[in-house]
Amino acid sequence: MLPNKKVQNLISKHAELEKELSSGEVDKKSFAEKSKEYSELNEIIHEAKEYVLFEKNKEELEKIINDTQSEKDIKDLAELELEDLIKNNDNNENKIKLFLLPKDEADTKNAIIEIRAGTGGLEASLFASDLFKMYEKVSHKKKWLMEVITISKSDAGGLKEVIATIKGKNIYSSLKYESGVHRVQRVPDTETQGRVHTSAATVAVLPEAEEVDVKIEDKDLRIDVFRSSGPGGQSVNTTDSAVRITHLPTGIVVSQQDEKSQIRNKEKGLKILRSRIYEKERQKRDAERSQDRKSKIGTGDRSERIRTYNFPQGRVTDHRINLTLHKLEEFMQGEIFDEMIENLSIQAQQEELRNLS
Repeated sequence: MLPNKKVQNLISKHAELEKELSSGEVDKKSFAEKSKEYSELNEIIHEAKEYVLFEKNKEELEKIINDTQSEKDIKDLAELELEDLIKNNDNNENKIKLFLLPKDEADTKNAIIEIRAGTGGLEASLFASDLFKMYEKVSHKKKWLMEVITISKSDAGGLKEVIATIKGKNIYSSLKYESGVHRVQRVPDTETQGRVHTSAATVAVLPEAEEVDVKIEDKDLRIDVFRSSGPGGQSVNTTDSAVRITHLPTGIVVSQQDEKSQIRNKEKGLKILRSRIYEKERQKRDAERSQDRKSKIGTGDRSERIRTYNFPQGRVTDHRINLTLHKLEEFMQGEIFDEMIENLSIQAQQEELRNLS
């Protein structure tokens, strides 16, 4: 059970904020922050008030049930009420626990998604392209804005690598569980014997960092310029517009050559660099906070195999939560993506709840 004092603190804070906000004496900056906090508490205040009254209401009903003078009909009614009260209290406790879980500061941010062909040659690049199209369809369906930062194509319409920003509401919280190795099992178009091949692509989802999140000093950067090159080594343009940025303190390197302008390539490169530094810092903090445990979900480990797409059997399996959906085509069309994400989110919350002291 949750300590009553912890829940009572939520109720006290809600009342305090309500009084402050209605006083008209809060300055503009504080008003926005306090209004946000008050709005968040509003979502749980009803459950919190019921929770602190649970023991009192339970005792009153038990008194009626145990009273030898009570009529049978009254006792039966009290027993039903007690059953409902306990069930409702369990639900309230779960909601309050979820509310008390540490919030991921990055959940409300936009995201940068990086997809790269892994093992499997041409088939891996075709699968990377299919994954990118899937995220495009999900974005379109949800009215998110996807914008390609850099793209490197392979033969036959495949992708060696693509990096894109996705903007909208709470994007990172919706996509953060996509990081890892995605494996595909299918018969390639070039396979004459009908044999199933296995290949893979890696996905990395980073919260898009703003300048206020990560301050990058010029002295910490080494910027090299070089001539852009296209497929087969053909020159894209004849100027040294491609940019390679190295962040010396972390060793993170970003190359950008999609734009003809060196300035635009540098801007795009810094956007990716900032997000990679931000994510590296977040992972470091998370590791320090939870050295004694490691959640199976949302670790962002790019080497971890998280999902298998089996085309001959028409199924997609997420190995972290042992969930298999026998609707692969719908999934690739972005139709049932939410079903997978909801299951991953619920499992992640349950793991965090078990660790909540």
